Amino acid sequence: MQKTSSRLLALLSLLQTRRDWSGEDLAERLGITTRTVRRDIDRLRELGYPVVAFKGPAGGYRLDAGTQMPPLLFDDGQAVALAVALQSATTTGTTVADDAARALSTIRQVMPPRLRHRMDLLRITAVQPPESRGAAQIDAQVVMDLSRAIHAREELRFDHAQGRGAPAERPRRVQPHHLVTWQGRWYLVAWDLDREDWRTFRVDRVLPRTPTGPRFIPRPLPGGSVSAFLTSRFRGNDGTTTDWPCQGEVVLNLPAGEVASFARDGLVEELGPDRCRLTLGSWSWTGLAATIGRFDTDIEVIGPPQLTTAFADLAVRYANAAR
Repeated sequence: MQKTSSRLLALLSLLQTRRDWSGEDLAERLGITTRTVRRDIDRLRELGYPVVAFKGPAGGYRLDAGTQMPPLLFDDGQAVALAVALQSATTTGTTVADDAARALSTIRQVMPPRLRHRMDLLRITAVQPPESRGAAQIDAQVVMDLSRAIHAREELRFDHAQGRGAPAERPRRVQPHHLVTWQGRWYLVAWDLDREDWRTFRVDRVLPRTPTGPRFIPRPLPGGSVSAFLTSRFRGNDGTTTDWPCQGEVVLNLPAGEVASFARDGLVEELGPDRCRLTLGSWSWTGLAATIGRFDTDIEVIGPPQLTTAFADLAVRYANAAR
């Protein structure tokens, strides 16, 4: 039979893996009697673990939520995964990053040497996109307030700063649906009650007001998922499709490998050693023409006609600039 200390750890590990256990199942897993299970459950309770008994045909136990944080037990994989998650949290740009760093330090101190070595090998560096650098830090309390309203399905009022020098707006009234991160920034996806449309708000510009409003029944998000909706909106669409609103096709006198490195989500097809077809999208025809113009080579437009017109307009604009 296992020593009491190791048996308690094994019992705690089992209780953490699923919600309900019968006494017989625990006894069978641990190779002990149900009477010993009851005694070990009492010892866990004395240590601060909120193990509750429930009635049923066979009776059983579950690890419940308590008023204080008891010691937790993690296997090797869980401990390393937790370290990765905490290192990632230190780069999120929220005030919770400091708490994550302290938690990471605490966990490292109690790790056995073999896990501490694996953890020390993990070095995660968050490279922020250029457009997100210098963004205001997110207040963790604001994130919690928004999350609470989303979970409770309660209407929300908040002040939303439009940027330096912009006129103050009246408080926004929304039905909050999702908190998301996109290219280093945090956004609130919500149904705007005054504008009767979906909107995305930068969380670093949101200041919630209290109290919250009445409860609501969530509307279906366009596109079927928050990922599809946000991708569509940031591509200049209405949220129902992730395609770019403007898509064109050209032939470039460059090797396909050179073009693919800078084509983002475009499609590159090799036509020869120094020739390829590029299919690319953008939020406007002028923007698409300007993006393709970055490739230092001659361009043959396959279509559509709007792309040809955009190149002509840019040619006149650039010629005027050159003069």
